[in-house]
Amino acid sequence: MTERPTDPVFTDLRPGLTRLAYRMLGSVADAEDIVQEAYLRWLGVNPTDIREPAAFLRTIVTRLCLNLLKSARRQRETYIGPWLPEPVFEPDETRIDDNITLPLMIALERLSPLERAAFLLHDVFGMGFDEIAPVIDRETATCRKLASRARQNIHAARPRFSVPKDQGMKIASAFFTASRTGDLQALRDLLADDVAAYADGGGRVPATPVPLTGISAVMQRHMEMAEGFAQSPSRLVRFAMIDGLPGFITIEAGNILQTTALQIERGRITALYVTRNPDKLGHLAHHRTLQ
Repeated sequence: MTERPTDPVFTDLRPGLTRLAYRMLGSVADAEDIVQEAYLRWLGVNPTDIREPAAFLRTIVTRLCLNLLKSARRQRETYIGPWLPEPVFEPDETRIDDNITLPLMIALERLSPLERAAFLLHDVFGMGFDEIAPVIDRETATCRKLASRARQNIHAARPRFSVPKDQGMKIASAFFTASRTGDLQALRDLLADDVAAYADGGGRVPATPVPLTGISAVMQRHMEMAEGFAQSPSRLVRFAMIDGLPGFITIEAGNILQTTALQIERGRITALYVTRNPDKLGHLAHHRTLQ
């Protein structure tokens, strides 16, 4: 096979295909592998024979993702501790506006692969159900039912209140300062009464093994961590939007790279999402050098 030296069609579509694969899989590395495989298959066809390259490539990516999910789901059934998707942060100049935030990514994980595909292709990427039907090899009516069922199941995970980015970053900064300096009163003032905390270490690094629910449990955990922060201060790498939520990247004791994302409603933090599993942070490893 002779590789085409430049392929503006695929280059233009690659970001959207990568987003689709990442939304389907929750893994940056897997998404990139899927898109690369789609590219190799694209090289094997004559572009002039493809009437709608975007639809053709979305079909390939979706089917590859569905195949991978069959094995990935089995792996996650034995996952140690809470599972969170690999964090993706938005550079300052970028804004991905598809309303898929980290809580919604977690909710997508609870759907069947076909429900996830139908929902994403229709509600996020704007495909009609008649277009989706051949992609997932189901009838149009079935695709409509799959997407409807998905919407019902993830309704609670949709953001109820929009938080301006600057306000979210201000709260993220205040949370970082309060939690790392042991200012428990300031920390309490930032948290909602029903706050929940999730930490994904994947069994690779220390992390709270079960979700914490309620302000008392979350405050108690931060009281326990205060001494550790005093002895080994966090090194702040940067503040960032992480999967649509305000947060920050830090280097913690033991040179552990970590991301913290905050779900905020009405000015209070309702959920904390901490990713520490090094298997999920390889694509952010270069941030160790950004101080």
